[in-house]
Amino acid sequence: MSKILVTGGAGFIGAHVAKRLLDEGHKVVIIDNFNDYYSPVLKEARIENMLSGYSFELHRINLIDLPTLEKVFLKGKFDKICHLAAQAGVRYSLTRPEVYEESNVKGFLNILECVRRFQVKTLIYASSSSVYGGNTKLPFSESDPVERPLSLYGATKRANELMAYSYHHLFGISTTGLRFFTVYGPFGRPDMALFLFTKAITNDKPIQVFNGGKTKRDFTYIDDIVSGVIAALERSYSYEIINLGRGQSQHLENFITEIEKSLGKKAERELLPLQPGDVLETFADISKAKAMLNYDPKVSIDEGIKKFVDWYNEYAHRLGLDR
Repeated sequence: MSKILVTGGAGFIGAHVAKRLLDEGHKVVIIDNFNDYYSPVLKEARIENMLSGYSFELHRINLIDLPTLEKVFLKGKFDKICHLAAQAGVRYSLTRPEVYEESNVKGFLNILECVRRFQVKTLIYASSSSVYGGNTKLPFSESDPVERPLSLYGATKRANELMAYSYHHLFGISTTGLRFFTVYGPFGRPDMALFLFTKAITNDKPIQVFNGGKTKRDFTYIDDIVSGVIAALERSYSYEIINLGRGQSQHLENFITEIEKSLGKKAERELLPLQPGDVLETFADISKAKAMLNYDPKVSIDEGIKKFVDWYNEYAHRLGLDR
């Protein structure tokens, strides 16, 4: 049993990871600032519903508040850090770039400094498939060049990987960066395609389909991502970057078709051009994850979408997220 700090623990991936850790008997401390990038009601619901009945410690603080963060580390005496807090979203970075610098760069630097000062030897952190930018070689491999991200969000996640290497080199901190590929599932973010499409179709409104639906994504179900994160926490590599995806690339149109099947309704499509910062395709080479983490994603697109739609039908109206 370990004592593990999960940053962003009220977030989509963070809450699911915290729940799995608690199920496995670990002591969990959560940090989250419950910001309003999307409805804090959903973040509160993750804590109140997913983590109800568990014993854990919750700190409502911002990672850029270094003095307060240091107090959490001083008290916590953590064995490992699972850093999942970040400002997410590609398109939002076009209008609010300063938020990404604050959360993803300064916030990550403060985590690194606390890991160093309080001698925590293992840090697992979230990176993103966005670091691959406009790479055309598929599938995306960890050995591919990643120096031309197409969004500021992707740039900040690449910066995290470089910062982690510096702290590993200088201070011997073991760090593993996990490049997530389009994670979806129950309690997912309302700015993601699955949530937006489900909400629009349910309300008989058109869905916005960018690039005429010709984009492709490596959609990865939340339970598979969580298994990869837990596997990384159970190991201690000196410095690694590992893809976590489904290992399949799906046309967006196929994704929409599965949503229609689960809802029993057809979508009205509003076809729009490719948006700035978006990429045409993502596709994860997961051979490294299989070899180093025994990673084995199991949930198919049709199964995963049905689970999300079932959740949406139960929770969306109750939380006021269906309007």
